[in-house]
Amino acid sequence: MAFRVGARFFRDSAVLSRRVVVSVRQESASWLLKAGSAACSRGGRNGFIFTPACFITSEALLNRLMKGKAAEADSSFYRLPASVPPDSGEQMSLLLRHPDQPDNPKVLKVAILGAPNAGKSTLSNQLLGRKVFAVSKKVHTTRSRSLGIITENDTQIILLDTPGLTTPSKVKRHQLEKSLLVDPWNTVKEAELMVVVVDVADRWMCSRLDFEVLKCLAKHPDIPAILVLNKVDLVKAKDRLLDITAELTCGVVNGRRMRVRPVIKPPWAKKRPERDSELSADEDSAGPEGSAEPNSELNKEQLKELSSQRGWPHFKDVFMLSSVDREDVETLKSYFMVAAKPGPWQYHSEVLTDQSPEEVCKNIIREKLLEHLPQEVPYSVTQTVELWQEGEEGKLLISVKLYVKKDSHMKMVIGTGGQMVAQIAQEAGEDLSHVYLRDVKLRLSAKLKK
Repeated sequence: MAFRVGARFFRDSAVLSRRVVVSVRQESASWLLKAGSAACSRGGRNGFIFTPACFITSEALLNRLMKGKAAEADSSFYRLPASVPPDSGEQMSLLLRHPDQPDNPKVLKVAILGAPNAGKSTLSNQLLGRKVFAVSKKVHTTRSRSLGIITENDTQIILLDTPGLTTPSKVKRHQLEKSLLVDPWNTVKEAELMVVVVDVADRWMCSRLDFEVLKCLAKHPDIPAILVLNKVDLVKAKDRLLDITAELTCGVVNGRRMRVRPVIKPPWAKKRPERDSELSADEDSAGPEGSAEPNSELNKEQLKELSSQRGWPHFKDVFMLSSVDREDVETLKSYFMVAAKPGPWQYHSEVLTDQSPEEVCKNIIREKLLEHLPQEVPYSVTQTVELWQEGEEGKLLISVKLYVKKDSHMKMVIGTGGQMVAQIAQEAGEDLSHVYLRDVKLRLSAKLKK
């Protein structure tokens, strides 16, 4: 079915959209369209009115979500997002502290995967409510696996933020850390839910899943996976989102065959073969990579089959959102809360991330380096913390030395009259003050690494 839900999340009644037709073999799959505000419908031209934070899910899950939001509305309890202590010893003590278990604890481990620069860290930061992961338009901003913890009421969500899945040849070519190869695969093994993030604004990549992502999904068919179409605010023709969904899911969501098409087909729409939107009866009933055991290496035949696939037909649910929109992301967080299973919390409710304060600082500085410096320059810069102490009135004083490989790079890092390094220090310091919840004075200096 096609639903449009009004300004507030999950109103009691849903209005059937007349502009979208979704043909489903079984009626337990439905379209839920949730608007960020009453007047913010963003329309395609012929046949598809898009409202942000859409997702395709089952009726059973929809009912559970609506009940969960109703219960939340009745409760006046609200927990502010945790922060990172500026002292390493305090952070370590917090990580080792015994979790404060509620009466009926629930927990969910979520691995956020995707190609480089898909928006994984931006999504994680919005879910956490604070910026603890570095974000940049350049690829490979996240260099190693780290986690963030969302604790609300009786539920704890553990977000496993991973580097973008890449290949050994790219790691060697760009002289990147080996963690970029190892961490994503190790992270998935401990996850209870995989979230595959796709940048739909990238016209070259949005029509098929990254091959490394497909390999990861095929190696772990026992772990439920959902698809998140990110950066939908940058897509002008919203009708394309329907085609992208059909491509990336092979026309199947939650084990049920779907055909999504606008009632009035736009003149620029291309005719697609039936196979693009539907699976054959044999494929629809087959299990994911039936001959492969969970976590086993894929054989040559499986890899060859994957290379010809554009999408993954075993996604449980599909979301369409913008990770920079907090209200959009709240929809996804509510989904995690409902999907959490009974089990003891693994961290104290005051823990926000497993990163040390120094690691958070270095990541934020690297983000600013990537943002302001061209091409390969920021990837070759290394950092050393030289000073970390509390100053007057609780202000945090931090001094970091940047080591640069080439003299030409040094000039770019310093900038004219030291303006570039000063700007990076100022912007990074402002971000860190929101993480540590205190004023931060950050000083950066650069040195040529011999």
